[in-house]
Amino acid sequence: MSALTATALAHPNIAFIKYWGNRDQSIHLPQNGSLSMCLDGLYTTTTVRFDPQLTADSLVLDGSPVQGAGLVRVQQFLDHVRRLAEKDIYAQIESSNNFPAGAGIASSASAFAALALASTSALDLQLSEPDLSRLARLGSGSACRSIPGGFVEWQAGETDLDSYAFSLFPPDHWELLDLIVILDRAHKATGSAAGMALAHTSPLQKQRVTEAPMRLDFCRQALLERDFTSFAAVVELDSNWMHAVMQTSAPPLKYLLPATEDILDSVLGWRAEGHSVCATVDAGPNVHILCLPQEEAFLRQELSQLPEVLELITATPGGGARLLSVTA
Repeated sequence: MSALTATALAHPNIAFIKYWGNRDQSIHLPQNGSLSMCLDGLYTTTTVRFDPQLTADSLVLDGSPVQGAGLVRVQQFLDHVRRLAEKDIYAQIESSNNFPAGAGIASSASAFAALALASTSALDLQLSEPDLSRLARLGSGSACRSIPGGFVEWQAGETDLDSYAFSLFPPDHWELLDLIVILDRAHKATGSAAGMALAHTSPLQKQRVTEAPMRLDFCRQALLERDFTSFAAVVELDSNWMHAVMQTSAPPLKYLLPATEDILDSVLGWRAEGHSVCATVDAGPNVHILCLPQEEAFLRQELSQLPEVLELITATPGGGARLLSVTA
């Protein structure tokens, strides 16, 4: 058997209705459904090369070899792929991001979505989009939302078989912008997977999960109607719920910096003045300001005056994971 190589690209996503907490941590079965947007302009590119001459899997991320827990996580994911393909063969993986990884911009989502598509394509597995989404979920829950394109819903499902993501609307459904305010490029001390495992310790998690379907319905309708006012209200409410759970977990998790809080307050003020802006924050300090295109110049002018802001990244609704090449 000759070496088989494939390269795939996937975008991270920003969740409007958040995923935080699992019914089954081992296969990332979520406690509630979620809704997100793929981020065009930000991407992970991953090449997987299976070779019968290799004696172990290896991983190079952004030019640096990865060992320890990061490599083990990828090896365990490739074990799923090997079982599907019924092949006992190791791989070399090279992956790179064009955005800060591990800082709350869903780098694990794009990473495992790209890895899922590249590894299955290299072994000539022809998976449907739902099955590819399910597979990506095993590596990182939110990765299932980076397989389809545009505005994406992840249905919680009852079992592994029906917990996957699908596209609600294509990227051109609504011309939203995500202006990502980078306040810290460092890897967070507590990763999303470790933090999520604490969700059940918060006295607020049960209520957050109970009301999540209502927020999901409300957000889905706001997207359908392109109703920014309703969209802003539910997106910010859901983000606040998740961070309240984080901060009341045992031990408490505080991903927000003082500068994060200041920007969130500013967004509320700008919207009160009539600007079409809202904000959401994933498991990290960096702020995603969602807005209509005409607001970008105003936001850049305001934010560029803040010394804590390291970088501003603009993303638009993006497509799904895609295959770049396959060679034998």
